Amino acid sequence: MSTLHDMTPGLSASLPTRLPTSLSTTASASTGIPFRAQQQLLLDLQLEPLPTLESFIAGSNAELLARLHTLTDQHHFDAVYLWGPSGCGKSHLLKATAHAASASRPIVFLDAEKVGAGMTAASGSLLVIDDIHALDEAGQRALFQLYNAARYLGLALLLSGTAPPLQLHLREDLRTRIGQMLIYEVQQLSDEEKAAALMQHAQLRGMAMDPAVVQYVLRHGRRDLSSLMHTLDSLDRISLEQHRALTVPLVREIMQTTSA
Repeated sequence: MSTLHDMTPGLSASLPTRLPTSLSTTASASTGIPFRAQQQLLLDLQLEPLPTLESFIAGSNAELLARLHTLTDQHHFDAVYLWGPSGCGKSHLLKATAHAASASRPIVFLDAEKVGAGMTAASGSLLVIDDIHALDEAGQRALFQLYNAARYLGLALLLSGTAPPLQLHLREDLRTRIGQMLIYEVQQLSDEEKAAALMQHAQLRGMAMDPAVVQYVLRHGRRDLSSLMHTLDSLDRISLEQHRALTVPLVREIMQTTSA
């Protein structure tokens, strides 16, 4: 059986083998940002932070987070299905739960295309499958069989998809099984909730944060909160290195440089 690290794509971020050619000494001269600082910031912004349950801002998802915490306990065997649109945080929650649970129970983490015949899990495992709406016929058959055996094997299940069970384009018997799970729609944070969370994050880090900077990062950065916080931390570090206040013009300069 594969381990968490074997079977969890994305838990360890991959870095580019070389930097874009647009990040040259000429670019650093035009922006006023030293080339080494540009390199480091680019790496920082491309390196996704390890997802954790603690770094996920609950918003309207408090009940869901509490349920996921129970799955980290080897004595709990719930079957949980999360659904919501792309970018709402499903993958973050699956990876974070798998990471937290790996200290106490075996983990099998698969993307939909890796599910198929011969899939097994040790007794007491947490089986995590992302994007089940993308399962092919063999994957659907394998998941149906493993679901039926979960009670006898003592498995906990955590699945995600983009739609509620009845709207999934899967075989009917599998949709019925998924419909019997504990079902949670992942509620997205509003921009106001994200902005408040970023301001709180800045305050805890001792950062002097202009709300206008937060609004700029919200408009031009990644939409998930974990990446937004990571971007804010990286920008703050560069501003300290350059002895420049973290202002909208500086943030615009840095983000435009690293996205060139």
